[in-house]
Amino acid sequence: MKPSFEWNVAKNIQNQKKHGVSFQDAQYAFFDPKRIIAKDIDHSVKEERFFCIGKIKQGIVTIRFTYRKQVIRIFGAGFWRKGRRQYEKNS
Repeated sequence: MKPSFEWNVAKNIQNQKKHGVSFQDAQYAFFDPKRIIAKDIDHSVKEERFFCIGKIKQGIVTIRFTYRKQVIRIFGAGFWRKGRRQYEKNS
């Protein structure tokens, strides 16, 4: 079953300006066979939140997301060094 994704359009535009990656591009990290999924224990208050660290065309991206009704809701993405180091360590 192919996962489905959603996000806030305004947040996507803001994320592109701030971090240089769109949520459209970031979603491809979920299809990386070497991707890492980890729980975001610092921000999981009202709902569980997670990180996906995976490779896309532009590099290794870290995505912040949650699951809502079996849909992956992306709310942040960027090329953060910490995520890249974790990915490279596990490869």
